[in-house]
Amino acid sequence: MSGFHAHHGHDHGSAGDRATLTRRAALASISVALFLVGLKVWASWSTDSVAMLGSLADTALDLLASLVTFFGVRIAATPADEEHRFGHGKAEALAALFQVVLISFSALGIAWRAFGRFGANEPTHDLELGVGVSIVAIAVTFGLLAYQRFVIARTNSVAIQTDHVHYQSDLLLNLSVIVALVIDQLFGIHWIDPVFGFAIAIWLFLGAWRGATHAIDQLMDREWDDEKRDRFLAMVKAHPELHGLHELRTRTSGGHDFAQFHIWLDPKMTVAEAHDVMDEIEARIHEEFPLVDVLIHPDPKGLEEPGQDLTPE
Repeated sequence: MSGFHAHHGHDHGSAGDRATLTRRAALASISVALFLVGLKVWASWSTDSVAMLGSLADTALDLLASLVTFFGVRIAATPADEEHRFGHGKAEALAALFQVVLISFSALGIAWRAFGRFGANEPTHDLELGVGVSIVAIAVTFGLLAYQRFVIARTNSVAIQTDHVHYQSDLLLNLSVIVALVIDQLFGIHWIDPVFGFAIAIWLFLGAWRGATHAIDQLMDREWDDEKRDRFLAMVKAHPELHGLHELRTRTSGGHDFAQFHIWLDPKMTVAEAHDVMDEIEARIHEEFPLVDVLIHPDPKGLEEPGQDLTPE
């Protein structure tokens, strides 16, 4: 018995509702970032704080990231066509690499300015304004995080989850600006502000590195992590008609997963019976992996193929 049985995954919930929620969450993060950029431009100009400048740069990058994510996700969600049979999911990874370049340049600029301020021993200004803006930023970010949690719980969107993690880090950055301004202006330790500015630059570099790693993994078709592969295997092998599974290959492209594998079936089965078994396996998979595209190759039980990775019963 030979041949392939392909199935394109689909969401068993409401795809329209999911798209609406994720779009609203992306627009909410864009709106919050726009508001905070305006506030922090004013505060950076007034306080002359490198730490506040770093926080402004991070928020500006949040805005850019949200915009790129918004359009990248829309492109990635475009259905497959004749020229892109596997869809457009890698648009998300390309958008992420674009963000990484911008974040890296921004971090370099902040670090350069922080080094320049070390020897100058210049104080910051307008403590109340700087602290007030940071407190407002924290309050608004808390509100956005709550809404993102609401959307993530209903859509399990990877894009919104990534945005959520990034905005969580913003809480720490805003708190660090408050600490830097208070120590600088109340205790006269003027070198503390460039130290915090430099620390924020390092934080941005680390975020860029994580983003680059994730994007490159998708572009290079990296296999799923072990936990996800194990869950997938356990679900497939639970079918009573299955006598083994091998040649499992997996990858992720944007919000879409792809999996292909060979299965051993009773050689006495008819093609129609084997087809029914594969349909049942796909239905079981889509209960937990609703957006995965599955490609199954049936083999008669006991057939050995060169170089196969055996995953028996």
